[in-house]
Amino acid sequence: MTLSNLRPVGRSRTAHEYVLGTLRSAILGGTLAGGTRLVQAELASQLGVSTTPVREALRDMASEGLVVFDPHRGAIVRPLDMEEVREIYELRITLEPLMVRRVAEVITDEQLDRADGLAARMRIETNLSTWVELNREFHSVFSEIGEGSRLAGILASLRDSASAYVSLSLEARPEQVPQANHEHDELIKLYRERDTDGAVELTLQHLRSTLAAIEEAHERGGIG
Repeated sequence: MTLSNLRPVGRSRTAHEYVLGTLRSAILGGTLAGGTRLVQAELASQLGVSTTPVREALRDMASEGLVVFDPHRGAIVRPLDMEEVREIYELRITLEPLMVRRVAEVITDEQLDRADGLAARMRIETNLSTWVELNREFHSVFSEIGEGSRLAGILASLRDSASAYVSLSLEARPEQVPQANHEHDELIKLYRERDTDGAVELTLQHLRSTLAAIEEAHERGGIG
């Protein structure tokens, strides 16, 4: 894939948000494949912005794990590999239950209503990259346990790093989408009922089924 394949998303409040949304969507949707060079001047010209919001967006995506800075090639889309994704999910399977138990004690009806709204949007979303971004937002709702939480920061980084893999897995196994949507609805119900053990069990099931879908995509040649 090349930069000419970029399809700009709708303008956001700022040029930075516009560039970030466009590039993130292209990476998560597979338009910009792993290893693609992201040349600031080319991106700025194509998107009709200055290089400043492009530079800021690339920096943000580097913190999310979607972009890496190579000393010789500059910014590139992070190459994907199964060794990395298995480690990501091993860490998430270890840490997410701890987060669930913390959040279950303090999550508010307002947060659960927000999760409900995101889940409703995901049920009707047909664009995979948009679905993946909504999925990331959905799970972040269940990590809001106060500012400065190291656990929340670690898990946010792991989820960001997993996003591109999730997108590729959904292309290989589209039936994963309705299954995930159903699990999201069930997860909200368990939190509302304060069923912490049930929420932990479902969270682990959700992670394992997602990893299984990614491994299936790998076997079909979708991931290096």
